[in-house]
Amino acid sequence: MKPRHFLLPVPLLVAAGAFAAGIDNDDAARGHALARAWCASCHAVEPGAPKAPSGDVPSFTAIAGVPTTTSPALHAFLSTPHGKMPDIKLTSGEIDAVVAYILSLKDK
Repeated sequence: MKPRHFLLPVPLLVAAGAFAAGIDNDDAARGHALARAWCASCHAVEPGAPKAPSGDVPSFTAIAGVPTTTSPALHAFLSTPHGKMPDIKLTSGEIDAVVAYILSLKDK
């Protein structure tokens, strides 16, 4: 008897991977929209984007790829003003969403 191979739909695999990583897909989608609106003028926010619009500013994929990029680290970074970044006031829910989006880019 031949073994049967089952293919799971890609969205189901992505959702399973996000669940395993503790990422809320709704938050990640909302964070993606926020990143396009607030961050894309300086950062490459799309997965696989070749270069950031503002010179040597890291892409979101590059940020996600740094081993020390964790939810607490991103929350701390996005909650405090930084000299090189505009002082964008995000709500805690918006920060949660942007963090979820960046973390969803790990290993992409």
